[in-house]
Amino acid sequence: MDLPINTFKKRLKAGNQLIGLWLGLADPYCAELAANAGFDWLLLDGEHAPNDLRSQLAQLQAIAPYASHPIIRPAIGDTVLIKQLLDIGAQTLLIPLVETAEQAAELVRAMRYPPQGIRGVGSALARASRWNSIPDYLDSADDQMCLLVQIETVKGLQNLDAIAAVEGVDGVFIGPADLSAALGHRGKPTHPEVQTAIEDAVKRIQYAGKAAGILMADAKLAQHYLELGCGFVAVGVDTTVLMKGLKSLANEFIASASTLPSSLKPSVY
Repeated sequence: MDLPINTFKKRLKAGNQLIGLWLGLADPYCAELAANAGFDWLLLDGEHAPNDLRSQLAQLQAIAPYASHPIIRPAIGDTVLIKQLLDIGAQTLLIPLVETAEQAAELVRAMRYPPQGIRGVGSALARASRWNSIPDYLDSADDQMCLLVQIETVKGLQNLDAIAAVEGVDGVFIGPADLSAALGHRGKPTHPEVQTAIEDAVKRIQYAGKAAGILMADAKLAQHYLELGCGFVAVGVDTTVLMKGLKSLANEFIASASTLPSSLKPSVY
């Protein structure tokens, strides 16, 4: 048995632009629906969605037969949690709230086996190695790991150049919701100051030779970020897609749908 190739990392390095969907329903059946839809990547959210190790494992298994690449965002960049996520088969992680180059460097180490890193060796128990059915897993796994770090604070922006320069960081993701709040415009990611900060960050990430990413459910803004050269863009969230569909259906039969409620208007999510 061969080690699965990280197609997301390979395509990012080739300069492809990859379209993704955020998954917050925390359910393998829903994850498989999203994978069947044909997105390049799917983000399993462990920070704000009710996910745990078992639910993320089930979703990885549901997505596995499809071309969509699963990415996990843990609640925190904890070394032990990272080890567990890699062992259940995740190859790409998006770590939230990264603010310094030193923090980014420690995350790189957490995703690699010794002597280059500190990932614990437990491959006999791990789905990632197919329970030691991949003969050279320990020697080849590091090359398939992809680390994405999330910038969402003023401090993170201030240290962006140093963070993006860290070897082993494959991409830098801008979190527009938290960033807009940090800049004093909570709930207003389209505010000119926020947009200026995002566009400047994208340029700085590209200058460092790394892929820039973002989540934006507003179609026009998502297209704008693609035109800026972002390498990976999530264009929606499964919970929002479902809620919009449900409300539209209800409005069609229960009340006038001529004016959409404010909750259905385009937003970062």
